[in-house]
Amino acid sequence: MKRLLGTAAVLALVAQSTAAVAAECTNDVWNKVMESGKIVIGVKADYKPWGFRDESGALVGMEIDMANDVAAAMGVEAELVPVQSSNRMQFLEQGKVDMFIATMSDRADRREIVGIPGPNYYTSGTNIMSPKALSFKEWEDLRGKPVCGKQGAFYNQIVEERYGVEIVAFTGNAEAKQALRDKKCVAWVYDDSSIGSDLASGNWDEFEMPLASEDDNPWGLAVPLAEQSCIFGNFMSGMQYNWHRSGKLIELEAKWGIQPTAYLKNQAEKFSDWIE
Repeated sequence: MKRLLGTAAVLALVAQSTAAVAAECTNDVWNKVMESGKIVIGVKADYKPWGFRDESGALVGMEIDMANDVAAAMGVEAELVPVQSSNRMQFLEQGKVDMFIATMSDRADRREIVGIPGPNYYTSGTNIMSPKALSFKEWEDLRGKPVCGKQGAFYNQIVEERYGVEIVAFTGNAEAKQALRDKKCVAWVYDDSSIGSDLASGNWDEFEMPLASEDDNPWGLAVPLAEQSCIFGNFMSGMQYNWHRSGKLIELEAKWGIQPTAYLKNQAEKFSDWIE
């Protein structure tokens, strides 16, 4: 009897908590999107192959396909707005975008600013692209040397503090990589996933990714913080769950020539239908 009473008390508390959360949800952005028939999604335009412009100037890439899939599932039109690492959270806070899917690592400090519903859809680590002629073998080989980076990337500070490098930050990837070609720095520090794509393109044959990747970090898409536990956040959790369960993200990885990741394989197995 005591156990039953205890269980009933717990269920009552859960019900009260759920009701309280529901009462706090205004769902302002979700309702605006559904009423207008359009969702504005922040995406990358300079992070091939996740988000970039093709020869015609159209936005394409793995995350572009994901953004369009979100709009299709909601039954609304997608308006894609290019964002940078340095402004994507501000764009969401200021209402310039309704959400974003923009190669953002899921970190505790970012969860205080934007809503990041799980399960995370991707992951990557930190590495460098450097001239083969320099023959870097260890991260310590970079100590005291200038390393190009992109403004807003969290790993800039990490490699500065951990290895004593001098970060030369640029607003865009193209500028940072051109600076590397111009020998303004000895390496470019960035996500190993993007570097691998560059090296596979055939445009960087004199460069390499020589170090062991560090600080592997899952990627999170974002909705307004106030709507993370409301309709919008729950909907995006469902989208990511279904992408993993269906193998959609693995298909997109292959479509865009991205090296298969163990993370997506593990997530697909984790969420697979046990009957199948």
